[in-house]
Amino acid sequence: MLLAILFPSLSMLLNGHIVKAIVCFLLHLTVIGWIPAAIWGVASLNEDRARRRQQELLRAVQGR
Repeated sequence: MLLAILFPSLSMLLNGHIVKAIVCFLLHLTVIGWIPAAIWGVASLNEDRARRRQQELLRAVQGR
């Protein structure tokens, strides 16, 4: 979570979102854009975690 706040583009890159990481890095370069980039990084991280939980639930319900 701290990585997503301090280095949002790196967090997105590690989660496999290459285009998002590049756009977020460009946004992160400006002082004003750092805050939206940090929020976007945390939101993206939470979205990925929710997607993984949903996939695990589907696998558990399907009995795999």
